[in-house]
Amino acid sequence: MSHSHDTAASKPAVISPSILNCDIADLTGELTKIRNADYAHVDIMDNHFVPNLTWGLPVVEAVIAKNILPVDAHLMIADPDRWAPAYAEAGSASVTFHAEAAHAPIRLARELRRLGAKAGLGLKPTTDIHDYVDLLHEFDMILVMTVEPGFGGQAFLESQIAKIRRVREAANTRQIDLAIQVDGGISRATIERAAEAGADVFVAGSAVFRAADAYEEVEVLRSMANGCMH
Repeated sequence: MSHSHDTAASKPAVISPSILNCDIADLTGELTKIRNADYAHVDIMDNHFVPNLTWGLPVVEAVIAKNILPVDAHLMIADPDRWAPAYAEAGSASVTFHAEAAHAPIRLARELRRLGAKAGLGLKPTTDIHDYVDLLHEFDMILVMTVEPGFGGQAFLESQIAKIRRVREAANTRQIDLAIQVDGGISRATIERAAEAGADVFVAGSAVFRAADAYEEVEVLRSMANGCMH
C-alpha cells in the first residue's frame, strides 16, 4: 500500500454514484436508494464530444429539485466554455468539464467557482496530466477517466493507475488540496487499487445500481476505499 498521498489520507472517501444506469423514470426512488452517497454523478453527453447522447440540464435540475443529494455534473460535451456555467447556475455542487474540449480552461474554472460550484477538469485515458500540472491550483478536482468516456459498464483501464499516482504526486509536491476522481469500471474489484494510487472520489455506476442493495453497496465501496487511503 502506498503512503505517497498523505494529503488525501486525512479525508474520507467520497462516493458519487453515476445515475447513468438508474431507472430515470423513478428518479426519486433511485436517488433515495443511494441517499447515503456523497453526490449523485450526472453524466451529460452530447453525441459530439463522445459517441453517445444522454441527458442535459433538465435532468440535472430535476435531481437538484429532489434535494436528496448534491449534483456532481460531468460534462462530456463539446464547447463547455459556453454550456458549463449553466450547470453551476442551476445549483450543481461540482461541475467537471473536459480538458480536451475546453478552449479556455482556466477562465472557465474561475467562472464555475464564481458561480458557487467546485470546478473539475476531466482527462480522457490518452490525455497526459503533464500539460496541466502547473494549473492544478485552478481546480478543485481532477477526473482521471478509467475508461474511454461515452458508455457505462466498461472495464477498468489498469493503465490509468500510474496517471492517478502522477496527479497525486504533483498535487502533493505543490501542497495543493486536490480531489482526484476516478470514473469508469469502479467496483469492489478495482476501488482499492484506485484508492491506493491516490484517488479519493469514486464514481460507480453499474456496480451500485445493479447491486441487490444499492445503499449497502455504497457503504461497502466507501469502506473499502477508506481502508486503502489511510
